[in-house]
Amino acid sequence: MRLLGLLAVTACISAAAPSLAAAASTGGAGAPAAHVNAALARKVHPSGIATWFGPGFYGNETACGQTLTPEVVGVANRTLPCGTLVKVTYRGRSLTVPVLDRGPYSGIGADWDLTSGAAQALGISETVRIDTRVVGAARNTPALGLPPASSTSSLDGGALAG
Repeated sequence: MRLLGLLAVTACISAAAPSLAAAASTGGAGAPAAHVNAALARKVHPSGIATWFGPGFYGNETACGQTLTPEVVGVANRTLPCGTLVKVTYRGRSLTVPVLDRGPYSGIGADWDLTSGAAQALGISETVRIDTRVVGAARNTPALGLPPASSTSSLDGGALAG
């Protein structure tokens, strides 16, 4: 229940203040859009097909070095560098998420693979078309994608007391 509340707050912050959302959804690390590599930003199409991944991968390490848990909020992309911040919008909800992994590899031609935490925050439960925009970069660390106050909960597999 606390996870749902935390994700809802993150989604609300994202809609109200993109710079705060970047910090909230990337473990407190954010960067202004001015630091975005313009060539990379141009390579990202403004919309794409997104799938999501989660339960079968919990406990595994992402390609960027994070341990996937239910509370990790991020996205997989085949070409963007780890830590690239992408603003994802779906049906009026927006969330800024870091690139944490490589993929998707679903075989359906998807461009993005959201973590289950990101999909849940955006209200996504199936394969959908999302809007995307590269908005910055964050330093790639093992805590990237964790909500700021949750770094200790990752030690017990993401389980939250309560």
